[in-house]
Amino acid sequence: MPFTYFIADIHLSAEREDITQCLLDFIANDAPEAEALYVLGDLFEFWLGDDDVTPLSETVARAFKKLSATTPVYFIHGNRDFAIRSGWAKKAGMTLLPEQYVIDLYGIKTLIMHGDELCTLDVEYQKFRKKARGWWWPRLVGALPLWLRRKLAAKGRKTSQSNQQQLTAEIMDVVQEEVVYVMNKHTVQQLIHGHTHRPNIHSLVVNGKPAHRIVVGDWYTQGSVLRVSSGDIRLERRMFNGQ
Repeated sequence: MPFTYFIADIHLSAEREDITQCLLDFIANDAPEAEALYVLGDLFEFWLGDDDVTPLSETVARAFKKLSATTPVYFIHGNRDFAIRSGWAKKAGMTLLPEQYVIDLYGIKTLIMHGDELCTLDVEYQKFRKKARGWWWPRLVGALPLWLRRKLAAKGRKTSQSNQQQLTAEIMDVVQEEVVYVMNKHTVQQLIHGHTHRPNIHSLVVNGKPAHRIVVGDWYTQGSVLRVSSGDIRLERRMFNGQ
């Protein structure tokens, strides 16, 4: 039976070779069987620009490029890799999609997104998101020397980690009212997103009708994969690091 894969929040980095190998195994052995693969953001732990060419970015690009010869690969930016541009996407054989995109998923109109814009209780992050996704800030940062971008990114990650430790689980999760709003906006009864690292299938009511919000988990520990076919939705795991 035909099926489609969704992944998100892989957070690739040179420090986590186990995650990289798990993803490469998935791309080589599992993904070719799917009709399509959607990557819903945060493929990388951070992305400084397409000019930051590393062994990791090149290896991952080659793997996706090979896959794209038989299986279409689509990408939606996350909060860690919103600076990925068409240059690297082309190298990886990926099609870049808007941050909110509606697809026909086996007869069900489905909204897909990274999901960070749904966490509206995190006010400080939403202020940063608005700036970072604007037109002037990415151009300004992109014009800085690569060495300076690396230095600023390292400082920013430390600050982010410190701030997250002070946030409650409620603040870092989606807001139900925002979920209903965005689903109504796109007239859908099914939403798939990542970002919160909490894989689950939630039932809710949108526009007076039953609806579902499906959350794809992260790859820090669980290698979360969503497999969707006609009439079947499965949250699966890919093992790594000896598990």
